[in-house]
Amino acid sequence: MEYTSGDSSWARALRRLGSAMLLRRHRPHGFAWSVLTPVVLAAAGMLFSLSAATAQGTDLREDRRPELTNLISERKQEIAAGRDRAGRLRAEIDAQQQQQAGADDRVDAQRRRGNDQQAAAGLTAVHGPGVVVVLNDAPRRPDGSRPAGATPDDLVVHQQDVQAVVNALWAGGAEAMTLMGIRVIATSAVRCVGNTLLLDGQVYSPPFEIAAIGDQTRLQHSLNEAEGVRLFKEAADNFGLGYQVRVEADVQAGAYDGSTALRSARTGS
Repeated sequence: MEYTSGDSSWARALRRLGSAMLLRRHRPHGFAWSVLTPVVLAAAGMLFSLSAATAQGTDLREDRRPELTNLISERKQEIAAGRDRAGRLRAEIDAQQQQQAGADDRVDAQRRRGNDQQAAAGLTAVHGPGVVVVLNDAPRRPDGSRPAGATPDDLVVHQQDVQAVVNALWAGGAEAMTLMGIRVIATSAVRCVGNTLLLDGQVYSPPFEIAAIGDQTRLQHSLNEAEGVRLFKEAADNFGLGYQVRVEADVQAGAYDGSTALRSARTGS
């Protein structure tokens, strides 16, 4: 039996190590997978652990729509309560002004002057002949398809559409106007959020109804001549949006009961 020296054993071991390293160079993908696989598994385990700790037994993808619906409902109730409180405070102010008017001639004169301007400012209820304009989104098709050439924006009523009708009615000599039953005055602003209308802190969904008191012939003629209204009517014909004009013998316009505070103003150029 032949014995080998320690040096020879070490030489063979070094040669084996060198051969193994050369083989690994020819198999780079296997080496990469052998290193990356534990790393990926460790990262996945950490993510699962963090998800479980964050969820605490609940569904992380839980539908939040009911929560948002409740929040919107609460905000509407708060706005309604605020409007009621503001109305009561205005009534108290009016009562105190009446008391003071009886004891001070100057206060009485200013009060009579203000009362004379209330009708023009939209602070008194009026009624008379006029027209009612109704704008509505295009109805959804059962299969979810759209008319040829239409985009989603083409199928809903926009802020500029409502403004076009309001401006046309004022230009046609409207004596009083309501939007969704709310009296429109000089400080009223028409704003849309998506396809909903925001007016005096209240949110309204289509159809949008604009009613105006005045000469019915003039009001209709002004609507027909307004560029913005004409464009909406074309969209209604092409994409199915709703546009309706009704002539009514007695249009009701209640008094404006919101805030009349003027935050800013500028003179015309």
